[in-house]
Amino acid sequence: MDILIQLIVNGLLLGGAYAIISIGLTLIFGVVRVVNFAHGELLMVAMYGTYLLSNHLGWHPYVSVVPIAIVLFGLGALMQRAIIQPLLEADGHIQIFATVGVSTALMNLALLVFGADVLGTQVELGTSTWLVGPVAIGSGQFYTLLVSILVVLGMHWFLTHTYTGRAFRAVAQNRDAAALMGVNVPFIYILCFALGAAFVGVAGAMLTPQYPVFPTIGTYFVLTAFVIVVLGGMGSLVGAFFGSMLIGLVDSLAGYYIAPDLKEVVYFAIFILILAFRPTGLFGLGRGSE
Repeated sequence: MDILIQLIVNGLLLGGAYAIISIGLTLIFGVVRVVNFAHGELLMVAMYGTYLLSNHLGWHPYVSVVPIAIVLFGLGALMQRAIIQPLLEADGHIQIFATVGVSTALMNLALLVFGADVLGTQVELGTSTWLVGPVAIGSGQFYTLLVSILVVLGMHWFLTHTYTGRAFRAVAQNRDAAALMGVNVPFIYILCFALGAAFVGVAGAMLTPQYPVFPTIGTYFVLTAFVIVVLGGMGSLVGAFFGSMLIGLVDSLAGYYIAPDLKEVVYFAIFILILAFRPTGLFGLGRGSE
């Protein structure tokens, strides 16, 4: 029983890491309707930035959350304005190729600047383990889960109680009708993409104490993040969060009871089964963001 409880706790904590990455991805798709294949590389940029601030300026990674989020906010706004915005009326595959191109460019730039070495930060806060009875809780994973919950609650409040948030939802439902009602759609797209990138910046700063940093670290998370976004319902922040918890639990339990090498097979099988009976995902309600 103790092992089962530990596995459940591990799964929920892992789900927190997946959630904080998936939130930005689902926000961008829910409003802009672009699948950002450079999302993993934005995470990589955030982790390298956190590494530099930690190892060269002595900042703790958690202190780096604000400046890294601001830098990623600007990078996301630039990417939307310079690359995505001119292609909004183009075919979907053109947009995909553009984000894949950004992904490849960022990955190769990291290889050129930092090389292929695996880097890491040396900090105590965020790497310790707490014992609660028979259960071990990683402090860094707990903090990440807590931040992901706060981000989801904050974004839910923003989308439902502010004018800009309602504009986000209006554009997500029908951008032409939103434009007729006076919403500045291009500005909303830039702001949404920038916020999605800022959230992945927060994720990068929170995850750097727990994971090594290398040029392909983004691919370690982003494939699972895409599964979570579709599973929860594309455009649903609540769905992304609970989808992350589900995938985290499946990852933990399948890795122990079946085989570590087969855990991806298990959650992809569950993913296919759920979509076979509910194509919109667990929380998908249509085109609006929640």
